[in-house]
Amino acid sequence: MRLRADFWVSAYLRRCAHEGAAAVLRRRGAAEAGAIFVKIDRLDGAAALFGPAPQSEMMEADARLFTRLHAAEWIDPAEAEQKLARQIKFDPDLWIVETEDRQGRSFLDLAV
Repeated sequence: MRLRADFWVSAYLRRCAHEGAAAVLRRRGAAEAGAIFVKIDRLDGAAALFGPAPQSEMMEADARLFTRLHAAEWIDPAEAEQKLARQIKFDPDLWIVETEDRQGRSFLDLAV
């Protein structure tokens, strides 16, 4: 059974704080099963955006894996915001977490 989105986000925010990264919940989605998107801002004009990995990349049914939503390793923060705006139009029940970390750490389980 997959962990509820609200529990996962709460744990992720605590993990970021424990690691010394600032993370905030920007948008609260559906508590049980909302899609979660994470924006990483390095505070130097570079950002990354992660979203749910396709189901075909899941090793376990209850895994919550993420994938980078752009080809380049880092993109302009404005481009990340445009991508988020498109996702919100597609799914208004999604969650958005923004993390500020100068090292660019995501603390996410990434799909291979």
